[in-house]
Amino acid sequence: MGVLRCAWRIPLMLLVVVGGCLAAIPLLPRGPRPGTAGAALLRNWSRLFLRCFGVRVKRVGEPLHDPVMFVANHGSWMDITVLHAVRPADFVAKAEIGRWPLVGWMARRGGTIFHRRGNNDSLAAVMAVMSERLRDGRSIAAFPEGGTAPAGTLKTFHARILQAALDAAAPVQPVALRYLRDGQPATDMLFSKGESFLHNVGRVLATRALTAEVHFLKPVVFDPEGGRRRMAETARAEIAVVLGLAT
Repeated sequence: MGVLRCAWRIPLMLLVVVGGCLAAIPLLPRGPRPGTAGAALLRNWSRLFLRCFGVRVKRVGEPLHDPVMFVANHGSWMDITVLHAVRPADFVAKAEIGRWPLVGWMARRGGTIFHRRGNNDSLAAVMAVMSERLRDGRSIAAFPEGGTAPAGTLKTFHARILQAALDAAAPVQPVALRYLRDGQPATDMLFSKGESFLHNVGRVLATRALTAEVHFLKPVVFDPEGGRRRMAETARAEIAVVLGLAT
């Protein structure tokens, strides 16, 4: 059955990617401005792209209005597209994605802010851009774990990235992302240890249909005593509850 799924999913995926690139030229010149045709394109294209993998998206809770910083757990390369499918935002992603064929070009069109991991100068520049966009009325989404976490785990949330929201006086809303099949966690579609991106894409293409849930949780409030560290810990704890993990 996996071979049969790939036989129709791969051509459809390629068609959706190429069609999305062509549509992005006039509609996404500088990222998905809130309430524009570009934002609608990104949301609808994301849903269609995920359907190529047999993934349906379900929203739980209400996202805040622009501008807001979303902070989410990170377990799959699909996470960005899943959140885009319900609430377009400018994502912070690793710089390597910007060099991927077609995907990197689409990411830039979608307003992605690229960060070189482990580079403090890069992080400072990224945070400045994040604050500027928040002040401009745009929303930002980031993965405070700094990378994908193994199935059934949740890494420490790095608090420094929240400073961009504090500088722009923008709210911070945690978002829990989880993948379910027949009501149970679909851990088989997450990265396994040492697995490459292309291998995971091929494996997910061959798997049965599943549901991606996007849980918008209550915003975290700045605590003068605990500062941004307390905010990061609170956001992580709220997401852990949704994922059924111990904090």
